[in-house]
This record gives sequence, structure tokens and C-alpha cells, in this order.
Amino acid sequence: MTEHSLKSGTKIVVASHNEGKVREIRDLLAPFGLITVSAAELNLPEPDETEITFAGNARLKAVAAADASGLPALSDDSGLAIDALNGDPGIYAARWAELPRIEVETYGQRRDFDMAMWHVNDRLGDTKDRSARFICALCLAWPNAETTVYEGTVEGEMIWPPRGDNGFGYDPIFQQLGETKTFAEIDPAAKHAVSHRADAFAKFLADQFPNHET
Repeated sequence: MTEHSLKSGTKIVVASHNEGKVREIRDLLAPFGLITVSAAELNLPEPDETEITFAGNARLKAVAAADASGLPALSDDSGLAIDALNGDPGIYAARWAELPRIEVETYGQRRDFDMAMWHVNDRLGDTKDRSARFICALCLAWPNAETTVYEGTVEGEMIWPPRGDNGFGYDPIFQQLGETKTFAEIDPAAKHAVSHRADAFAKFLADQFPNHET
């Protein structure tokens, strides 16, 4: 347990401008009576992610939101680490999908994960080791600069070709160990129950709400 702890009725900033991520985090926090507001709703700037680890970038974003708002803030930094690629794309998972500025201006789309998945498969080539994991780091920051990081993972392997339409990002080419379907083929609720974010959130909730009955 940290020096501070959350309780029902606390207002907390979800330190993200990603609507899908904000919605998912709000849904996870709803049973605990927290009042959530996103960084976008508060017009908070997005800090440059200059750290070299998931935990470092999560802490950077949470501290920036807590300092700017005067409220506790919860951030998420996550990505895909592939063993045969020495942990790439890692913290740069989203950047592998970034489009050139001229394409963004033309099509109004910042990222193309179909392109990113092809890049991953091209890099892997005929490599036999396809082991990989999704990693998530959550950081809870308070305005006094106290921070706590909770990390979660889900182990799996890269497959090709992509399969499924339910997921996003690299989900169509990631298959959890012991399963026969990709993250994009299973029901979203089933994915959320076993994902890297679910693992990190379980640790966060156990720390902040140890007496909560589920």
C-alpha cells in the first residue's frame, strides 16, 4: 500500500488522449466508485515519451497529468516485445505503425497497424522462435510526486497471416500460449480477462482496494 490510497468518490485523471483506452480504464474503475476525467477532457498536453522502459513512460505521463491537474492520475504504457527481435518493437510498438506526415495530411490517419504487422513478419522472416509477450505498465501518481507502478504481461507467440477482426493493434498476429485463436479472434471480454492490462490492473486494484469484494 502506498502512502496515499484511492477510495470511492475520489476524482482521478486517466492520463490518456486515446478514447478507446480511456473507455476501457473507466470501465475497470467504475465498480470502485472513482470519478474519472481524461487528460483530453482537461485539455492537458501530451508529454513526449522520452523514457526507455514501459514503466518510465507510464510514470512520466502520470506525473505530468497529476502536476497539471492537482489530482491523482493513472497512466498506461504498453507494447509488444518479441524475443527474436531482441524485444522489439517494445516501447515503440505504436511508432512502428506511424505513417509519414504527407499520408496523415492526405488520409487523416496517423497509424497503420496492417503495415506494422507486415513489418514484424518481414523482420521475423523464417525465424523459428516466435515467442513474444504483451507488456503493460500502469502508474498511479499523486500531486506530491509519489508514484507506484504495476506491471502485467501475457505470454504468447507471433503467427502469420493475421486472423480476426475483434482486436486492434497487433492482436491479429498474437496468440496466447496454450490457445488456438489470436487476440483478434476471441471475444473482447475474454481478451480483457487475460490481457497484460488485466494483469497489471489486478495488481493495482489489490493494492488500492484490498478489501473490495468482487
